[in-house]
Amino acid sequence: MKLRLRLAFLLMLSVWMKPAIVLAQDMKQADKYFNNFEFSLALEAYKKILDTGEPNIAVVQRIADSYRILNNSKEAEFWYAQVVNFPNADPTNVYLYAESAKRNGNYEKAKFLFQEYGRKVPAQAVIAQRMAASCDTAMKWLASPKAFEIQKNKALNSEGADFSPVKTKEGLFFASDRLDGSKQTMRNNWTGNGYIQMYFAKAVTDSTWGTPVPLPSSINTTYHNGPAAYNEQSETLYFTRTQVVKRNATKSNPDPTSWFKGAENSTHTNRHGIYIAERKGEKWDNVKAFKYNNTDEFSIGHPAITPDGKVLYFVSDMPGGLGETDVYYSELQSDGSWGKPVNAGNIINTPGRESFTSIGEDGNLYFSSDGHIGMGGLDIFKAVGTHKKWSRVENLKYPLNTSHDDFGIQVDATGKAGLLSSGRLASNGFDDIFTFKESKVPCTLIGRTIERMAVAGTTKKKEVPVEKVLLQLFEEGSDTPIEVYSDKYGNFAFPVKAATTYTIKGTKPKYLTQTLTMMPDCRFNTDSVKVEMVFNRDTPNKPIVLENIYYDLDKHDIKAEAALELDKLVQTLKDNPGIRIELSSHTDSRQSHRYNEMLSQLRAQSAVEYIISKGIARDRLVAKGYGETQLVNKCKDGVTCPETMHAENRRTEFKIIGNTAQAR
Repeated sequence: MKLRLRLAFLLMLSVWMKPAIVLAQDMKQADKYFNNFEFSLALEAYKKILDTGEPNIAVVQRIADSYRILNNSKEAEFWYAQVVNFPNADPTNVYLYAESAKRNGNYEKAKFLFQEYGRKVPAQAVIAQRMAASCDTAMKWLASPKAFEIQKNKALNSEGADFSPVKTKEGLFFASDRLDGSKQTMRNNWTGNGYIQMYFAKAVTDSTWGTPVPLPSSINTTYHNGPAAYNEQSETLYFTRTQVVKRNATKSNPDPTSWFKGAENSTHTNRHGIYIAERKGEKWDNVKAFKYNNTDEFSIGHPAITPDGKVLYFVSDMPGGLGETDVYYSELQSDGSWGKPVNAGNIINTPGRESFTSIGEDGNLYFSSDGHIGMGGLDIFKAVGTHKKWSRVENLKYPLNTSHDDFGIQVDATGKAGLLSSGRLASNGFDDIFTFKESKVPCTLIGRTIERMAVAGTTKKKEVPVEKVLLQLFEEGSDTPIEVYSDKYGNFAFPVKAATTYTIKGTKPKYLTQTLTMMPDCRFNTDSVKVEMVFNRDTPNKPIVLENIYYDLDKHDIKAEAALELDKLVQTLKDNPGIRIELSSHTDSRQSHRYNEMLSQLRAQSAVEYIISKGIARDRLVAKGYGETQLVNKCKDGVTCPETMHAENRRTEFKIIGNTAQAR
């Protein structure tokens, strides 16, 4: 709080200041921590300098950067706000400030800052506008959450980072940097926690697990190990292992498991390789490196293996990729070796970071990315398609994704439940493991059955309730409906659940059967969803006007708006398979009789052809153009009328010309 107050009041000078030579030595030590990736120590050192000397951009910048690297977006947002107030601050800090605000869910603020960055750095204006637009998208998703219940798993999580769960029949593998007091967990000065190690928690039930224990030293070396994938068929563990290597002066590779890309003065860097271990009872033997590891040049990590063991997905920053880190795959060859890595392509990969691959029990490929449009940090995506033939990727949206990092998902066979890793509840930037399952919020569907009847002597219509309609509610996947009847006011109600597809079928003697398919958007169990069902009588040769069927002047092409209305007629024909109809088109009196007759016939025929294209048999339809021969008002040739009255004559109708159901 003392530091915040000092910065808020223009960072006033302390009463006592260290001598300049001592401050220089302190700064040198703090920079050494920073350049050696010891960010927890660097933060303490920079804060001490700030506490005893005059604030300057170098110190404040390093504090902001350290918090960002440690994924503590709350503190990063505050400190970047201070950095940008220095007159000589690099404009890049505005972008980093915006990113931090977005990761904290401050979308309006982030949008403004991204736009400000675009103004300050015109060369980056396109990227800035894209990021600003992503804030609008995130707010939209936040306002319309998917129906999932998400809970932090207390049995698995620690004070450190816990992530990338992998479920097996016997239990759960996951990665953690917790300090558990064992000899394997030495303190890591990057985060102040331990080094990442692989843990296993035995299953108690299908959704609960016992106390996690670290894997043996054959898997867990004294440096980082994890995350992993497991193939139950071959009892083989594929896991990431980190190596510290001397930096290549000509190339600096990003670290796929972190936000940090390295420091300019650093002589060494972390690189990752995949290692493969076979399970033999309680032991892990025959640990060997993946054939294509090359930690001297690039990283390979975050493995995911298909259930048949034939395709290994992973993440790498190897040369030739599309972005900072890309998803690759390698196929098992007939001789048991792994084929050359293949980039998964630009449907999945972006100029940003793709990481944390997994194969769901539903057979889909999942991964995290900050390159696709997301809510902030890493978002989880599903690849739609099949191996080598991806058509698109889907953001899993809120609440599976949040403004913080969301990654390392494990999805069950239904695709609607599982586990994921997220920093959503962590104020310190550390990640936790959460369980999720689809939660269909119950609410009430309120409906009304009506008939639109002509008002005598006018072209207007009035709505009249239709009582005693049998309403049947079918839930997707079920053939057993819930049944109710509409009351004398045409009202009816059903209990429904969110994110579930329902079909409502309404029947009453002397009326055409109607069906309606819908998915309720229930946010709370007190919500109600309203629907209206319009019923037409099955009286032969009685014209029924199709609303909102419009054509461009002198054209007969089916417009999008008309297609929506014709789709309703298609459904009516499917609901009443015994009827044959005449579909007619009518014009106003302007133009010649012959022209209007020809135009109306073309329009009627176009509508019929559209309906046939939707699966209705041709012999159930007759197209008839009446031109101006059946006007509904006085606007005939030679009579001056306003446009609204001419519009009444330009209409499309249908009438029943046969009904095999009635014949029986």
